[in-house]
Amino acid sequence: MNLRAALAELTAGLHGITDTPELDAQVALAHALNQSRTWILSRLDAPLSTPEADSVRQALAKLQSGTPLPYLLGHWEFFGLDFIVTPDVLIPRPETELLIEHALAFLKSRERAHASPLRAADIGAGSGCIAVTLAHHVPSLRVTATDLSLPALEVTKRNAKKHNVAGRVDLVQCDLLPPHPNPLPTASHFNLICANLPYVPSHIVPSLPIFGREPLLALDGGPNGLDIIQRLLKTAPEWLAPRGLILLEIEASLGMQALSLAYDMFSEATIHLHQDLTGKDRLVEIALP
Repeated sequence: MNLRAALAELTAGLHGITDTPELDAQVALAHALNQSRTWILSRLDAPLSTPEADSVRQALAKLQSGTPLPYLLGHWEFFGLDFIVTPDVLIPRPETELLIEHALAFLKSRERAHASPLRAADIGAGSGCIAVTLAHHVPSLRVTATDLSLPALEVTKRNAKKHNVAGRVDLVQCDLLPPHPNPLPTASHFNLICANLPYVPSHIVPSLPIFGREPLLALDGGPNGLDIIQRLLKTAPEWLAPRGLILLEIEASLGMQALSLAYDMFSEATIHLHQDLTGKDRLVEIALP
């Protein structure tokens, strides 16, 4: 078997399993052989040794059994950065980059007018892709990353170290936010609270292609998909600094319900609903006065 035949076998085996079988086959083959995609594509007639062919078939078997490609690789790209991922965390997705774009625009505008360092919170941090990306792009920012799952926080910790921001990313294991020790604005209050919380309605979760493949804890948002988001919104005000901002990723079909919930709970705030690149409702922005 040569590389061309191995690539063809992988591609054929991934049809009906992934949306991009040709690309995923190239990535999986490169991973199995510990080479780059460019190296693979420039040597398609090169023969494979028996151990290499076995490695390719093992990778294919894992993908066909339901292992997502990022878990097989052990890493995945998000907002131009490479993140460690394990089955303990949700795989970072392009839709979440919309939250990052709005968060960075807010932080950089406030950074110029703010005397002290800014603080942000990433609630339900998972892989830490939000917390680490914000800390990477805003060098003066300190981020608190919370998660109910200790294994998930371990992945956040690894990614913070990988991208040299561990000194500015504080890890807290808790349900959303810990009890606040001081009701008055202090230096511990956040200028920004971000959250990509579980937001899929419980009855829809079993029908998802990723059901059983990614952690249920990161998917199930309760009967209406907004239960956990609603709990965060009840707690968030006591943690926010004046003129603070909340950014919430939501399930595309829940845009109007999420918007109505935000208006009910923050009558004096400026609230916007943003769409992702496919035109789907994806992000609720709540700006406090």
